[in-house]
Amino acid sequence: MSRPLIVIDAGDPQAVHLALRDALTGDGPAVLPRQHASGTGADAGVAASPGCVPRNVALVVETSGSTGAPKRVALSADALLASAGASAGAIGGQEPGVARWLLALPAHYIAGVNVLVRSIAAGTEPVILPPGHFDPVAFCAAAGRLDSDQRFSSLVPVQLARLLDAATDAASRGDQAMLTTLRRFDALLIGGQALQPELRRRALDAGLHIVRTYGSSETGGGCVYDGVPIGTVRARAVDGRVELSGPVLAEGYLDDTGAIDRERTDAAFHAADGIRWYRTGDLGAVDADGRLTVTGRADNVIISGGEKVSLDAVERVVRRRPGFEEAVVVAAASTEWGQVPAVAVAGHPQAALVELRALVQSELGHAAAPAHLVLLERMPLLASGKPDRLGIAELVASRIEGA
Repeated sequence: MSRPLIVIDAGDPQAVHLALRDALTGDGPAVLPRQHASGTGADAGVAASPGCVPRNVALVVETSGSTGAPKRVALSADALLASAGASAGAIGGQEPGVARWLLALPAHYIAGVNVLVRSIAAGTEPVILPPGHFDPVAFCAAAGRLDSDQRFSSLVPVQLARLLDAATDAASRGDQAMLTTLRRFDALLIGGQALQPELRRRALDAGLHIVRTYGSSETGGGCVYDGVPIGTVRARAVDGRVELSGPVLAEGYLDDTGAIDRERTDAAFHAADGIRWYRTGDLGAVDADGRLTVTGRADNVIISGGEKVSLDAVERVVRRRPGFEEAVVVAAASTEWGQVPAVAVAGHPQAALVELRALVQSELGHAAAPAHLVLLERMPLLASGKPDRLGIAELVASRIEGA
């Protein structure tokens, strides 16, 4: 059996919210929130959506494609509500009609959708920040409309950094209002990309209640909080690859007809001893207490001069250098070594390539030392707030070729 699928313009989060409410109860069609969508279709140049999906699918999320081709992830109402329930159990907000959420992420992004789903599960109305450029002042003004004892929001690290910068600047002028507003949140969920230790320390030192989340569209969003799986989610590492299981898992990926794409789905989801697992694209380890540590992307490894180099590991070292906290390390072609790490950073930080090479080489070895430093006026970002790594790699390549 199948059910209709409608495309909702994510630029109207309230419309997405109402459609999701009906989809979760089964009273309405499944929902595909899409940036710049037009009603039940899609704009020119955007892949057409299927008209129907499997009966148990309530939501379809198109992945960002930050490192590869986008996919259509199919999530059931049960998975979405299981995610909301597990989150409420981990951070609070289980009392009906009490928890209120502030939406500050795009409504076609799984973390943004989850803000809406959790509001529906809590029986409260979300406060919605207008889509577009993230404005810390507007965020705090919207937070002031959260007339509840329990307040939550979900952010990506760059938004957290901008909030801290604005609040700190205001406090230096004697205005504590922004800091007071941010401290009133019971939890600010921070996910979508790695939360750098220095930014985490800044937030905690400022008195903010932040929770580092890990997950993906395939897991119904964040399902590991501060390294600990929430609800009945389980984590393990198989040959160094992180795998997750639990009721939050997606049904799989859809093909162009709206059916489950078995080949693509079976490549990412598998069963072992009667348990269904999602094989992530991340490397990591799980300790004896079940705490997960993610060390980098499995597909973000290059071979440079015959040696394996983790670009994530290089990036972690580079980002410890002042001015490079949001630097991105990508692969660049090399006639001598095959591929080499290249550092892209916005602005004009006070460091030279020779200094970065020495820093990285001292920790990771000669092959990991970046061969290029490319200064960008602005770091390309996806709608989710993540770095657009494919776009950055193209810019780096063009700069190197033109040098």
